[in-house]
Parts: sequence; C-alpha cells; structure tokens
Amino acid sequence: MPSLLDAIEMHRPPVILFGIGELTGLAEWIREKGYSSPFVIADPVNAARLSLLGLGDVSVFGDVVPEPDLSNLKQAVAAAGSADVIIGFGGGSAMDLAKLVAVMVSTNLQLFDISGKNRAPTRKVGLVQIPTTAGTGSEVGTRALITDPETLAKVATESLHMLADLAIVDPALTVSVPPFITAATGVDAMAHCVEAFTSKRAHPIIDAYAFSGIKLVGKYLKRAVQDGSDLEARAGLSLASFYGGVCLGPVNTTAGHAIAYPLGTRHKLPHGIANALIFPHTLAANAEATPEKTRKICAALGGPENKAEEVRAVATAFCQGLGLDMRLKAHGVPKDDLPKMAEDAHAIRRLLDWNPTDLSVHEITDIYRVAY
Repeated sequence: MPSLLDAIEMHRPPVILFGIGELTGLAEWIREKGYSSPFVIADPVNAARLSLLGLGDVSVFGDVVPEPDLSNLKQAVAAAGSADVIIGFGGGSAMDLAKLVAVMVSTNLQLFDISGKNRAPTRKVGLVQIPTTAGTGSEVGTRALITDPETLAKVATESLHMLADLAIVDPALTVSVPPFITAATGVDAMAHCVEAFTSKRAHPIIDAYAFSGIKLVGKYLKRAVQDGSDLEARAGLSLASFYGGVCLGPVNTTAGHAIAYPLGTRHKLPHGIANALIFPHTLAANAEATPEKTRKICAALGGPENKAEEVRAVATAFCQGLGLDMRLKAHGVPKDDLPKMAEDAHAIRRLLDWNPTDLSVHEITDIYRVAY
C-alpha cells in the first residue's frame, strides 16, 4: 500500500459551488464568462425541469439513456451544434456524455479517436456539471464511460480537458429522487469510496476522503430513503458522492465496479443498482487482504465483523435495510449468462489489477452465483 512518501496528483474543477440553493449561481457565472449559447445534456426527467437552471429558453439534448452507448453519444454531439458551453444536468450518464460532447463538438472526431488516457483534444467550449443524484461523483472527474454495442464493453476516456470549469452540487436537486434510486446511487457512492479505500494504490490523502464518504453514507443514506425531504441527509449524501468522485481520479475503483459492469452492459441494469448488488460480495472477497480497513467499513455500516461471511452479512443487511432486493435474479439477470459475465468482468484489467485480491474467472463466477 502507498504511504505518505508516495507522490500523488489530484485535479478538481477550479470552481465548486456546494450547498442548498447554489444552483442560482449558474446564470451569473454564464454571464460573467460571456457565454451566449449554452447547451444542456440531460435525461428526460431533468430535461423537463430546465427552468431550475435560470437560463430561460435554453437548448437541450434531453434523451440521455442509462448506460449511454455510442449512438447516444453521436446524437448528443450532433445536437450540440454551435454551443459555447456544455452543461451536464443529471446523473453520471448525463455528466459523462457532457464531458465527451465538450471535447468532440465542432470536430470530426469519433469516440475511438480519443478513448483511453490523455488523447482528447483541447476543449474549445466551457463545461459545467450539475448532478441531480448523489452517487457517481462524476461532476469532479476527468473520466467518462460509454458502452460499445458491438462488444458490450465500457469504453473509458480520460483527460484533463474533460474536467469541468464549474461544478454545482445543490442537494436540493436530489430531493425528488425516488427511494429506490436514492438507495442504489447511495450505495454506488459508498462503493466508490470503499474500493478506493481498499485499492492497492490507496493513498493517505485519498483515504481521508474515502473514509469520510463511507461514514456519511452510513449515517445519512437510510434517512434519505425514508424521508426524501430530509435536506441534511440529502446534503450528506451529496457530499459523500462528491468525495467518491475525488477518489476516482487518482485511485479509481477496483473489483466491485469491474464485476458490476456486465450487469449494465449485458442486461441494462442501471449503474447504481448494479454496483449495490455486487458491493457486499467484493467487500467480503477483499476482507482478508484489508482487515483493518474492512473493520472500519463494517463499523460505518452498523455491524461488527470478523470473517468474510460476516462482512458479507453486514453489508447485505445494510443494503436490504434500504429496501433493496439483493438477488441478481430479482433484477432479471439470467443465470446461464453468469459464466460469460465473469469472463467479461475478468477482462477489465484497468480495475482488477488494482484490487487487493487477485480474482480468477472462477472466483468471479462464484461471486455472481452467491449474489444470484
């Protein structure tokens, strides 16, 4: 594990507005920067509440889908036209698309021309990110994921040119999120923090953010699920999601996300619930390799632990207490696809190589079977 003697590089948006009512700062920032053609990237739910942005009659691509693919990206790029500032308004899917649109608009570039690390061109337009869920932390990141429909694999693009100029985290925007989505995205935020906390490349700086996020989710997620109007709980989750996003840049996720990805790419499960379903199992799988940190995580989840099965039980009980059905079969995942899913997950080396435990295809298949 890295120590205080190891170097680390961190990047965040130069301006971050965090707090209830901070969305009102968007219009003034747009005016100060001299932008005249803002363009919003949103899912249909948020496209129906553009008035909250305070920008008047603003252009929008409002057809962002969960787990966006190449077709969705191409449509968004084409729709952006002559925009001079792109605004991601929604969950991680909308914000990931906004990052890519911002570097691809008014170019002839395709995704595979810029995918990978540090291949995206210099951005010529502004970029604002406004999350409306508390889960992905994408508003503070430089990475975007798009599904390739031919391979059903997630294509990752990472570049400092995709870092937002302004991130507005207004917890009031999350009040209308239904209990199920609140629960699933909240566990996703927890997973970001946990996977960074236990990663082979964990770092003391990131550990501070990660463990703070873990404790915030443990304290506030059930409250927000039970009472969506609880603004303190919503703010706590928004902060946890933000901290998770900070963790993703220099450290990133590990096995939990790698094993969750095929649930989304192959079976269209939303990112949040996919990660929630896998979370207890990878936490248990890594318990022996990271015992001290795992004890701290379980304490934040409300239960003691000693062995892997106890870790799984504590994490599963936490998720079930949020009203989540933690069985893969309850979410339409076919049992006969588990071996192929395991092969796909095992191939995601950019994440699995940093997992504290080396998981084989067989072991990943077993995780799916236990989760089933």
